[in-house]
Amino acid sequence: MNSRHEVLFEQLNTYRMELLHLVQDVTAEEAEIIPAGFNNNIRWNLGHIILDQYLWIRVLTKEELAVSSAFNEWFGYGTSPAQFTEDTPSLPELAALLKAQPGFIRETYKDRMEEEFAPTEMGMHTIEQVLIRTIFHEGLHLGAIIAIKRQIRNK
Repeated sequence: MNSRHEVLFEQLNTYRMELLHLVQDVTAEEAEIIPAGFNNNIRWNLGHIILDQYLWIRVLTKEELAVSSAFNEWFGYGTSPAQFTEDTPSLPELAALLKAQPGFIRETYKDRMEEEFAPTEMGMHTIEQVLIRTIFHEGLHLGAIIAIKRQIRNK
């Protein structure tokens, strides 16, 4: 694996640890609150981050998702916590999936980073390109979680 890929995997892991640190003190009750001006809650944002990374890899590779297909119903684009069921992963379950995901992606795709696939609608045709996009996307949702957390704690 080349050093560029090592840097990308290190960024994925570092940003993920920052996200997990941010939510480590969030209670299950706080994770369910949708503050005024927001469409979703912290729990939804966490599940959406997991899904987004796996979904874009699946769009590219056409391989099965590494999570239940129900993640699309709970956390897909345009969904909301209104779609949650008793089977929707809890805050601790989502945290565990978030913690494991960077290592899983690294081990599964480290030797396939530059493998060429048919381009996505955004023009991405390698896993490396997908990871650059999904890390950016995770940062957007990290910002949303920071804003929600601040709003619910009035800070």
